[in-house]
Amino acid sequence: MLQRRFLQIAVYFFVTRIILLNFASVIKLIIMRGTIRLMLMTLLVMSCSEDGIRTGHGVDYQYGRNLSHEKIVLGSRLENPYKTENITKALQELYPTKADRVEVKTTDLYVRFLPASDEEYGILKELGLNLIDHPLDYEIVKEGDWYHDPEVPDGNATWQYAVVPPDFDFPDIEYEIIDECHISEHDSGTRADGIDWEAVERQAYMMTGNDGLLEPLTRAATKVKPSGRITIVDEHWNDGKPFGVAGIRVSCNSFVKFSHCYSDGQGYYEMPKSFASKLRYRLVFENEKGFSIGFNMVFVPASVSTMGSAGPEGVNMTVTKTSESKLYKRCVVNNAAYDYYTRCQPEDLNITQPPKDLRIWLFHKLRSGSSMMMHHGAVLDMDMVSSFLGDFSPLLKFFLPDITIGVENQNDYRTIYADVCHELAHASHFAKVGTSFWNRYILYVIGSYVASGGMTYGDGAGANSGYCELGEMWAFYLSSKMYHERYGGNYPSFGTTFWFYPQIFRYLEEKDISTWDIFHALDASTVSLDDLERNLVSGNPDKSALIEQIFDRYR
Repeated sequence: MLQRRFLQIAVYFFVTRIILLNFASVIKLIIMRGTIRLMLMTLLVMSCSEDGIRTGHGVDYQYGRNLSHEKIVLGSRLENPYKTENITKALQELYPTKADRVEVKTTDLYVRFLPASDEEYGILKELGLNLIDHPLDYEIVKEGDWYHDPEVPDGNATWQYAVVPPDFDFPDIEYEIIDECHISEHDSGTRADGIDWEAVERQAYMMTGNDGLLEPLTRAATKVKPSGRITIVDEHWNDGKPFGVAGIRVSCNSFVKFSHCYSDGQGYYEMPKSFASKLRYRLVFENEKGFSIGFNMVFVPASVSTMGSAGPEGVNMTVTKTSESKLYKRCVVNNAAYDYYTRCQPEDLNITQPPKDLRIWLFHKLRSGSSMMMHHGAVLDMDMVSSFLGDFSPLLKFFLPDITIGVENQNDYRTIYADVCHELAHASHFAKVGTSFWNRYILYVIGSYVASGGMTYGDGAGANSGYCELGEMWAFYLSSKMYHERYGGNYPSFGTTFWFYPQIFRYLEEKDISTWDIFHALDASTVSLDDLERNLVSGNPDKSALIEQIFDRYR
């Protein structure tokens, strides 16, 4: 029974512990704008306006405001114009004398997969597939962020649709080939055959009843590469002006013809492929830095936010706190994490980045955060954990989280930013010390919670308390530092009401002990405050007296 209780407490803690309890009082102290740390990247384009916005791209507060972000509603099935037989018929219609001399090859297969586990889904991603959770050849009656096939039981991953080459080596995962397709850009033989394949593609759209999706020739006589800018507003930073949603994946498609790219540090994007038809655009929260943001009862590692249907020229969209809640919070977490990863570089904080393929889950019904690092092997045996989660066990059946961020009633960019920095500081620490250290930290939390009757970090007594002490000191210190450097004002006091003392690190920094010095001292063998002091003195012998004085203040 005690083991059962311990496991229940473990799950409860790592999904519901409240972080940054003093944040509300700190906010009241912030009365001035902070120092801007990030420098705008040099724009590698010739055409710019006076305020630095690229011509034709910029801020749009209205686009996407009326889009639904719930379940996609499908209408009638449409005839796929890219089917090899439809392209062949279009070629024959436009070039009756040449058609018999030009072979329309199948360049792509339109398929769907039904992954049965996280591992199977991971195999598909490792193969480079662009997976989407709804069919590509249906009318969209109502836009949304997700879809679940009604023939697939709830609690299971739904069909994942993709386009693969005709010689694709299918893994041992359930799949179905829907259509054989021809996309002229994928056939090198179409470049010197005297055929206007853009015209053939348009003809295929018209012959299959999809001409309403085509752009008028007066507007787009030739195909264009979709481009634009995705921005967000932090009213307490950058003078309240929009700035880029950075490193996010922007995807678009018309039927089976896909393209995607990542936004740059200022939120600009440009697709590598050209189009002449209307497209469906979406933000995929799978960042180029190596993290994904997911979970809203949809079994995919990275959440999707629709940007709706628009022309091939691309879209601009500006996200604010009055935008749809999930979209706004995902973008805030994306930018906070992008900022954190960027700042880990040697020329800045010079600390270890979180592990690659980091999974961040957002809980819109909780105001708590954790750094479980389950996807990277930490915490507990998942079969045992699942047996105690009951109705929530499907959450861990497919995709294990590393970090959870509780965003219930959180519309303030600053609050979410600090929470993300706190949890990512833990992830950097984990990347350095490994699972053995992390599991001892968890065991302390379980035991202290039970013994103290509900205190989140206990009272600091008992075995393994040093693991918790050092881990929380580091996370509260780094989130305070990054918050202060972004927003200015009084230095935050995150975590200073507990039995451990993150302010030790702040005072060390004031004595020119760098963040790198502190993080370097936090190795896997550093499991107590005394260990930490010895490591710091060893690395900074000329400042040993100052270091000892600071530590003595809190003994």
